[in-house]
Amino acid sequence: MLLEIIHDTHYSYDPNVEIAQHLTHLKPATSQTQTILKTQVVVDPKPAWQEEHIDSYGNICTFFSLQNRHSELLISAKSFVQTQDQQMGINPSATPRWEDVREYFRYHSKTHWDPASEFLFTSPFVVLRQEFIDFAKMSFTNSKPILEAAIALTERIYTEFHYVSKSTDIDTPAHEALAKREGVCQDFAHILIASLRSIGLPAKYISGYILTNPPPGKPRLIGSDASHAWVSIYIPQSNSDGTLSQGVWCDLDPTNNRWGYGSPGEDYVHLAQGRDYSDVSPVRGVIHGGADHVMKVAVTVQPTQ
Repeated sequence: MLLEIIHDTHYSYDPNVEIAQHLTHLKPATSQTQTILKTQVVVDPKPAWQEEHIDSYGNICTFFSLQNRHSELLISAKSFVQTQDQQMGINPSATPRWEDVREYFRYHSKTHWDPASEFLFTSPFVVLRQEFIDFAKMSFTNSKPILEAAIALTERIYTEFHYVSKSTDIDTPAHEALAKREGVCQDFAHILIASLRSIGLPAKYISGYILTNPPPGKPRLIGSDASHAWVSIYIPQSNSDGTLSQGVWCDLDPTNNRWGYGSPGEDYVHLAQGRDYSDVSPVRGVIHGGADHVMKVAVTVQPTQ
């Protein structure tokens, strides 16, 4: 599937901003499930300095600095992405028992280090708490295969929680969204990550986009889409001698009850990954001035030729 993605972020400042530095995660990278044909980030007013680098999670980061006074800022990202469904044909019931995966990552002498260990711990938006253990254990019962249990937990969030726009904000703790049983995709992702990590399983946060289809007979509204968030859980490989070794990541989308290896489907575009939202926020920065500001975001995800 060939998708065109336009992500515009517009800031209006009062009073003017004198100087600003910003870091963005707005350019997707090529992976097993997507090929980037073209991607660019255009900033207006033109920055005095703009550069790109790859961070420790493999994300493309765009940094720019504005040295002149400005009352508005437009950051426009546009990408053409060819996606493909990369299902590996692995039966969730054939994955290792979740307790064995927990033990695989538990530290002991002569432990073999697995890079996925980085995604086991507390992070700025994910705090490990007893209520997440209790919530996860309803799906992670004794000896259940890890992926089968993770899919069941994903489905529970999808069926038991209500998606309510603007019911939370960026600073709402995951345990509050868990107690309220409502939120948006970011909340559902943080709840799922916190539940998995709280029982000793690695999980990471994925930001990106999903193609949304308008109701029958209705036109596609340009700019009405939004960025999306989901989760990836690590599935170690089972060896013939009963041990585990480095494996693969499987994506879980609790907002839409979708899952898949590398991506939940060809209508998804992977943008950035990290421990939680703090590692992948689309735009963040420091400004001098602009005490009052208004931000407007318009996202369009559409199939194209």
